[in-house]
Amino acid sequence: MKVLVTGSTGLVGKKIVSGLKSGGHQVARLVRGESKGADEFSWDPDAGKIDARAFDGVDAVIHLAGEGIASKRWSAEQKAKIKDSRVKGTLLISNTIAALQKAPKALVSASAIGFYGDRGSEMLTEASTNGEGFLAEVCREWEGATRAAETVGVRVVHARLGVVLSREGGALKMMLPPFMMGAGGPLGDGRQYMSWVDVDDAAKAFIYLATEANVSGAVNVVAPNPHTNGEFTKTLAKVISRPAFFPVPTIGVKVMFGEMGKELLLASNRVSAEKIVGSGFKFNYPELDGALKHELN
Repeated sequence: MKVLVTGSTGLVGKKIVSGLKSGGHQVARLVRGESKGADEFSWDPDAGKIDARAFDGVDAVIHLAGEGIASKRWSAEQKAKIKDSRVKGTLLISNTIAALQKAPKALVSASAIGFYGDRGSEMLTEASTNGEGFLAEVCREWEGATRAAETVGVRVVHARLGVVLSREGGALKMMLPPFMMGAGGPLGDGRQYMSWVDVDDAAKAFIYLATEANVSGAVNVVAPNPHTNGEFTKTLAKVISRPAFFPVPTIGVKVMFGEMGKELLLASNRVSAEKIVGSGFKFNYPELDGALKHELN
């Protein structure tokens, strides 16, 4: 099959492109700026411009592009970039698909478990309600932006990603330096749940969702075993053979990271993987210690 990918240079996107090619699929990519290869096509979500030729012969679209959520402190300007990059980009993809004479069969659009907001120890499924906060608002509008594609019969999947574990970037890479120096520890009281997924499993899940015709709607892309931050801290320390005796108090997280720290680091998301597992998907790294050992060798 032929798959069009946005966000192909990101942490998960690179793995998806590699996985698709190794699986014998043809890949086209939407890129910002000038296209440089036969498989690249230009788009500019801010300006509402897209090269519609990118969709020629495409069976599925995997849409990942968006401003990094944790790349900068959340000023009003940065929050606008985070939301607009997701909502405008998804609207442009969806509206373009709706206008095609022959639409792709599937659109797998990234979302996040931030959709649920801070929910304590409540087990969250795809049927759980939208939560409160900036990330919950972004995810709601992000997912709503696919409506045009749905109206023309495209199978739409909202892949709600958990915390992606990768040694190459994201949360794990940011956590490693203090832990390697023996200065790691839980954040706040450590009781908030972290629903995580290994980066290779995340990429595998997107490819699966693009090809599995019987799955649609919201799908949690998280490993089957969520952990509290305290449990995560102990497991990481054990895997790298370092102590983890230096907790960061709640007030410290809020001072250092502001609103971003409250929603990304202190919020509790205990998210179920039952839907994707029940559909037939198999995780390579369902357990935290195995995922960390895989990522950290």
